[in-house]
Amino acid sequence: MCGITGWANLDARVPPVDGARGLLRSMCERMTHRGPDSEGLMVATGVALGMRRLAIIDLQTGEQPVTSEDGQVSVILNGEIYNYRELRSDLEKRGHHFRSESDTEVLPHLYEEHGDQMVQHLNGMFAFALWDARRRKLFIARDRFGEKPLYWGVFDKTFLFASEPKVLLAHPAVHPALNLDALRQYLSFDYIPAPLSIYQGIQKLPAAHTLTVEDGRVHVERYWRLSYKKPERVPSEEEAEYNLRELMEDSVRMRLVSDVPLGVLLSGGVDSSTVAAMAVRSSNEAVKTFSISFAETSFDESSYARAVAKFLGTDHHEERLSVDLAANLVSEIGSWMDEPFSDPSLVPTYLLSRFTRKHVTVALGGDGGDELFAGYEMYPAQRFAHIYARVPGILRRALVEPIIRLLPVKTKNLSLDYKARRFVAGMNYDEVARHHIWFGSFTPEEQGQLLTAEAKAASEGDIYADARRLLAEECDADNTVEQMQCLDTQLYLAEDILTKVDRASMAVSLEVRAPFLDPRVAEYAASLPVSYKLHGRKTKYILKRAVRDLLPPFVTRRGKKGFGVPVAEWLKGRLRPLARDLLSPERLRKAGVFDAAYVQHLQDEHERGRANHRKLLWTLLMFELWHESFIETPRRIETSVSKM
Repeated sequence: MCGITGWANLDARVPPVDGARGLLRSMCERMTHRGPDSEGLMVATGVALGMRRLAIIDLQTGEQPVTSEDGQVSVILNGEIYNYRELRSDLEKRGHHFRSESDTEVLPHLYEEHGDQMVQHLNGMFAFALWDARRRKLFIARDRFGEKPLYWGVFDKTFLFASEPKVLLAHPAVHPALNLDALRQYLSFDYIPAPLSIYQGIQKLPAAHTLTVEDGRVHVERYWRLSYKKPERVPSEEEAEYNLRELMEDSVRMRLVSDVPLGVLLSGGVDSSTVAAMAVRSSNEAVKTFSISFAETSFDESSYARAVAKFLGTDHHEERLSVDLAANLVSEIGSWMDEPFSDPSLVPTYLLSRFTRKHVTVALGGDGGDELFAGYEMYPAQRFAHIYARVPGILRRALVEPIIRLLPVKTKNLSLDYKARRFVAGMNYDEVARHHIWFGSFTPEEQGQLLTAEAKAASEGDIYADARRLLAEECDADNTVEQMQCLDTQLYLAEDILTKVDRASMAVSLEVRAPFLDPRVAEYAASLPVSYKLHGRKTKYILKRAVRDLLPPFVTRRGKKGFGVPVAEWLKGRLRPLARDLLSPERLRKAGVFDAAYVQHLQDEHERGRANHRKLLWTLLMFELWHESFIETPRRIETSVSKM
């Protein structure tokens, strides 16, 4: 695992400027947390490649950049290539010679054999940059699901790229400025979907895409799509269970390869428990598992994790934390999360990563199971929405909605009143908008009240246009549930879940691997009938059947429980001074983006218990924490990075 950065001049004949190596090193220094073990730099005519390394495979000879035998192809990699041994064996048969045992070294040789099509042969999580000196060409690729990030932009005729935006901000040509279109996306989704970033001029390379810089042009292209087309012969449930289990076992086995200590992040839910069970079956020694617990019962899953660990016989480690400790971290988020991000589970994910890193350098997690096997409540909710839509509008408005408004306001995790109000709020929209309103924060109407007239005039108001385009152009599913799964895989999984895991884990130099995101597992899941995933109201149906003999019975019977924190209570208590300060009318009027009176109204209603505006207020607070660190006082970045 590493962080990568560099640049390519659009005129590839331009020699390096004075101080180029020092500038590259200063960019690398901003991501030392991603790679504390070593640094690699290459500066040549037309190009510069830099990386920070977290040594995982081939600790002694795995330094980067790596080159082809003749030195004409150079590569830096962030991530892991899980099938590198098979690729290496094939390449050696074709006459290639290797100087190390590193997974990175297969990349220049694979490029020599297959060119840009090399990505079709990779099974891994990766973002890499490859320089072809003969063609004066920079080739960049990102893994299929977006486990590893890649940001880029063109400034002063120079193409810049990096694993994190703060690295690009170290370049003198880049000046941080707010992208209002990205802000509107953030306010709706809780994250910023690719290709946008919160910074003007900086983009994300979307998952499953390549980028080429050659002859002064930048070209971006998709190289893979997850297809939901079904085979002519549908496997029986028994066959599907067997096949899925075999694929998952092999995926976990591939991801257990490491030259440093390794463990499993265990919540006690079906996804992480499945990974832990498969790891136990594939390991010759006790598997280490890790979890954290909170005193607040509605946010705590530790008893389930302990029960699974006991059943599997793992070497279990648990850290009990106070909610106050978690709340104390909130004010620091803006200094290391260099894009606004309002998924509150970032906090416990960071705490779990920090605790796990005390014991191991690599951990396996259960990310991706919900998107691939229809684990979210939103999927059965879409079916119920079709039924609810048949109820005459006059009855919904005169009877159902008033009853829902009378429900007592609760602050527990995913309380009934919160879910009911969210469901009704989404019913005024089409399926795509409705689905993301259920997941996200501000509805279009609420944005209309939140944003100033100037901010609205300067930004795109059709918030869900790109999501609708993705559905129309990139998804071949023919039913609502799988269509939403398709969108969630490209949006929520890539830009929320995997972004959260990457930033929280890499902030403490922990590598996290996701066995569910092996392309063979994902493609098989997508090929199964939708009823194998959402069976009536039973979510993850085939996955639970496939692993029911490996886990305690309660794991496959209990409902989904998110990895949350008591944000609603924090905003009334411990975080109230911070929120009132950062969202003060004076600050908001000065920035000219948010309507100060509307924000104050949200705070007043929430603090008095008249409404639960936790998502809206948390989204605004996270934005202001980022804005304070990276727009108002960007020099604070240097200090915050040095502390991580």
